[in-house]
Amino acid sequence: MHLRPINADTTSEVRIEVITLPGDLARYHLVAAFLRMRKKVFVDQKAWRLHHAEDIEFEQYDTFDTTYVIAHQNGRVVGGARLKRTDRSHGWGSVVYSYMIRDAYLGLLPGLPQDLCSNNPPMDDRTWELTRLIADPTLGIVEAILEVANAYLFAVGAGKCLFLGSPAFMRMATRLGWSPMRLGEVVQNESGRFIAFGCDVITPAEARAGKTRDSDKVRQS
Repeated sequence: MHLRPINADTTSEVRIEVITLPGDLARYHLVAAFLRMRKKVFVDQKAWRLHHAEDIEFEQYDTFDTTYVIAHQNGRVVGGARLKRTDRSHGWGSVVYSYMIRDAYLGLLPGLPQDLCSNNPPMDDRTWELTRLIADPTLGIVEAILEVANAYLFAVGAGKCLFLGSPAFMRMATRLGWSPMRLGEVVQNESGRFIAFGCDVITPAEARAGKTRDSDKVRQS
């Protein structure tokens, strides 16, 4: 999918691609660049205490059954997000991981509050989780990344997507046409305030309509 940058000094297009592992290994260089961007944003700029090695931020959820939505321009990765299906698990011994929100609820992630959800998060093949959303702030492409992620989830038959983000992120999802449902209350750690919530996957046409309505509101303000 090709999209024009909203605020940029260049006329070159931003391309947003869905990379599903292990089938798309030929494009893993984009995933590697996304991991480097994550390290710059989360570790270097925000000073989050995340596992990293040299110039990449990489963790137990970056497995070879992961799907990435990656935006790039002129060969440079400028944003992306990670998608995980919630019915899959990995690990060995006494610790088996599934996905971030559920593992935090089960107390497997010491850095995240265990009370971020009111009930045990689901594990089913029609529910996915989106995390590690980042974007170059000068390009205005966060909404486009979410739109492409929603289109992919709709295409594979997903019914719901779970998110972990700031309260402002949940409000943005509402503006763009989704109907967020809280999984728990707003919680906090040393990295800031955040909330777990879920959204029903909508048709690509509904997502585009929501984005258009939001753009109209901005022009009218």
